[in-house]
Amino acid sequence: MKYLFFFVLLCGIQVQLFAQSFSIKGTVLEEGKKESMPFVNVLLLSSSDSSQVGGTVTDIDGRFELSGIRRGEYLLKIQFMGYRDYFQAIQASSNLDLGNLFIIEEATDLNEVVIEARRSTGMQKGDTTQFNADAFKTMKDASAQALIEKLPGISSENGILQAQGENIAQILVDGKPFFGTDVTAALQNIPAEMIDRIEIFDQKSEKAQLSGFDDGERLKTINIITKPNRRKGQFGKTTAGYGSDERYLAGASVNVFDEDTRLTFTGLSNNVNILNYSSDPNVQSNETPQQGVITTNLIGANYTDMWGEKIKVTGSYIYTVTENVGLESRFRDFVTSDQSNKFYTENSRDVRINRRHQADLRLEYNINERNRILYIPRFSARFENENSGFFGETSNGINLINTVENSRIGRYEDFDLFNRFFYSHKFKKPGRNFTARLNFSNGWNLDNSERNAINTFFEENGENVEILNQVTNRDRRGNSWNTRFSYTEPIGKKGQMELEYSVGNRKNDSEQLLFNVLSESGQTDVLALDTALSNSFLSNYLTHEFELGYQYQTEKLKVQAELEYQDASLKNDQFFPVNEVLNRRFQNALPTMRLEYKFSPKTNIQLDYDTWTNEPQVWQLQQAINNNNPLQLRTGNPDLDQAYTNQVRMRFRGNHPDKDRNWFIFAQGRLTNNFIANSILIADEPVEVAEGVVLQQGAQLNRPVNLDGFKDLRSWMSYGFPLGFMKSNFNINAGLGITQRPGQINDQIGFNNSNRISTGFNLSSNISENIDFNIWSRSSFNNVRNTLNSNLNSEFFQQRMRVNFNWIIWNGIIYRLDLNHQINSGLAAGFDTNFTLVNMSLGKKIFNNQRGEISIMAYDILGQNANVRRNITETFVEDFQSNVLQQYVMVSFTYNLRRFSKGMDEKAYNDMYSEN
Repeated sequence: MKYLFFFVLLCGIQVQLFAQSFSIKGTVLEEGKKESMPFVNVLLLSSSDSSQVGGTVTDIDGRFELSGIRRGEYLLKIQFMGYRDYFQAIQASSNLDLGNLFIIEEATDLNEVVIEARRSTGMQKGDTTQFNADAFKTMKDASAQALIEKLPGISSENGILQAQGENIAQILVDGKPFFGTDVTAALQNIPAEMIDRIEIFDQKSEKAQLSGFDDGERLKTINIITKPNRRKGQFGKTTAGYGSDERYLAGASVNVFDEDTRLTFTGLSNNVNILNYSSDPNVQSNETPQQGVITTNLIGANYTDMWGEKIKVTGSYIYTVTENVGLESRFRDFVTSDQSNKFYTENSRDVRINRRHQADLRLEYNINERNRILYIPRFSARFENENSGFFGETSNGINLINTVENSRIGRYEDFDLFNRFFYSHKFKKPGRNFTARLNFSNGWNLDNSERNAINTFFEENGENVEILNQVTNRDRRGNSWNTRFSYTEPIGKKGQMELEYSVGNRKNDSEQLLFNVLSESGQTDVLALDTALSNSFLSNYLTHEFELGYQYQTEKLKVQAELEYQDASLKNDQFFPVNEVLNRRFQNALPTMRLEYKFSPKTNIQLDYDTWTNEPQVWQLQQAINNNNPLQLRTGNPDLDQAYTNQVRMRFRGNHPDKDRNWFIFAQGRLTNNFIANSILIADEPVEVAEGVVLQQGAQLNRPVNLDGFKDLRSWMSYGFPLGFMKSNFNINAGLGITQRPGQINDQIGFNNSNRISTGFNLSSNISENIDFNIWSRSSFNNVRNTLNSNLNSEFFQQRMRVNFNWIIWNGIIYRLDLNHQINSGLAAGFDTNFTLVNMSLGKKIFNNQRGEISIMAYDILGQNANVRRNITETFVEDFQSNVLQQYVMVSFTYNLRRFSKGMDEKAYNDMYSEN
């Protein structure tokens, strides 16, 4: 019996030994330079048949780790384009740290034989699309934005830069945040000539990165990888210009890089609608809001560094002062019955002076290989002064129903402090992790305003005139906290389980006090509190969430399923004008599922199914009446429920590096129950909506309500390929959008159904650094159908084209053209404005190193600049037009700072710029 016992014990020991798994890690460096090599392929091959057992990609510091490796003999292979393959035999019997592994750049000397080939634009690496910057030609003084706008899958929608159909949320430089979430500032402060590679990917949340479990929170991210010989030095640009109509521009951007230590300073002062200093000479084409005339003064800084070997820090600060003078006109066609029409027109003037501070910090402390702490605080403060007025009128298409003349002077203060804290621990057993997250925030808003209004209501027996003179004080304060704990445990060789618990609370305290100004001749004004328009309100929203998840992953397939139980309680306390208490409890099951499949290293697909809830905001719950526009009153609804959303999302990526063909397909569908929509009461006769508040004939009361039936489907695809005969890249794209918005008009529920089909193309040159052009076009056809009022059914067409052309003619003489053309068709009368905005400049490089440039630029040569758009909501269709910056001419001087102390000396720089 004892022999049997020892035999069983011996078998158990052997099984345990063979079942045990190990990890292999190391750091990949470039031979000779000892530069870290990020995003290098590391493969683990079987020593017997060279089949692939595992693989990964090095991080931004060249580090890699292969986990879950069983005992045995293997061959480690390291490969990267332009470098020799590296091989090393591995005996896996314990956890291995291979230290530094050096790879050698491939020799390029072919006995004086020069072979020219078009460099591949890029490749697909899992869910990351990588492009080689050298494959896209730009001018020598171009910014990162000029380069990125040439990439396949990059487009612009309403002035917002998009990648693969989604808004770009952040820019990283060598894997580190750069100017927080200010995408434009980041792209304008990095010269194109510094860039080695560009990566586009969906960055997962900090929690997902720490735990390994995808929570669905992603940010469309661009990571700019700089050239190794551009990571130490000083570079930047400064510009000063003056023009007609007292237009001026002065700005500078200076970068000081010393490997990991990086400082960026930027400053700007101008009255030509530029919000961020641009390194592109024809700056108006990149960052010019087409709404109002804006004067901006700005200073900012960005800091990145390594404090020792364990602490990474990134921070930015921006202080901005803007003054915007806006003139606007709008026409609204309200949803009513087929037998009635309600139209509203408005002309307004709005002058706002805004002072804003914004600071971001990211502090990452890698205590050791198993423990990590991350702290991310953010602070913003805004101080705004308003001086505005508008004239509006409502009609039935034939006769006036009412008019309003309104003026306002306001002072507003907003403060927000947000903190995120993460901690992660990796246990010795691979796949076993613990993460903790704590979020806490504080915010407060103080608003003070004075307004005067004259309201005229046209009735059968004559006019009814109402004069208002009011003072409004709002004090809104809120804080929130949330803590989440996550534990993951490996299940078998390819599975992993996650347990998660979260608890949090959001508290909002809001008070609105409105006073009527009572004046008598020769006496001091008296303020009388209007109890019908005042309110004091407190809201608490407490949530508990329990989640169980399972993940299964192979070399090609990754499947993850989670089920979350959410218990939420909403408590609303109203203290004034009457005491009311409303308690609500919500219980929901929130399933999610994710699937990723790699057809090949170059082609993959992602499918996500998500559910979530949206609680009503405090301003939607507060029952105080807002009479900023006396013809369109607004109030809250303390009976609002949570909105519940189901979403399905698909991303398909493909790349054929041999033929330089890239394709991408994106599709997303959403269905929301209890959607928080608008309910409008349009008075056919005077109606008392609150004690002492009468809604006159033709006036409206807007109130949020829960309605089912919100649906939204949108898709986007792009396909890019080179045009060899003209040394250019061509990218075509198309999109489809279908939206159903529920709304309520006078207790009738209806839907605004909006369908949109769009298509476009982008043609960018790759000829040389002396000729650079980018032609972009987008056309869309929109169809709107309303179930309550067929009179609102409409079709409208919009086409936009932009041509950006730069040409170094001869001996440093540079011609630049930026043309924007827009066609609008099907809008309301007076809004069908087609226009062409043409900006042109002629410059001359000066100094021996050609770092300086003198240029003359003409803005809006044809004098046609305009801003027209259509907005579609569940209760109205609106056409909108605003004033824009008008024609002017400016003479400017620009100086480029370029001083790199590693890999590029003064002579090499001068040789590069003397090719002209």
